[in-house]
Amino acid sequence: MNYLPLYRKLGERIEYLRKEEGLTQEELAEKAGLHRAYFWDVEQGKNISIKTAYNIARALGIKLTKLFDF
Repeated sequence: MNYLPLYRKLGERIEYLRKEEGLTQEELAEKAGLHRAYFWDVEQGKNISIKTAYNIARALGIKLTKLFDF
């Protein structure tokens, strides 16, 4: 099974929510405890774990399930 489209959609959703909050990649990465370069990979749908998604959701002040609302 190819999960790459799911990762890409999740990355796009994170990018959308980040921009909606008026945050830069660097700002959200810092709030989520992530390195900026790694965060770029997340938004590109290249590398994300459930723990990372959870940390991003917390940094955005939303439930993890909202990240998957696409």
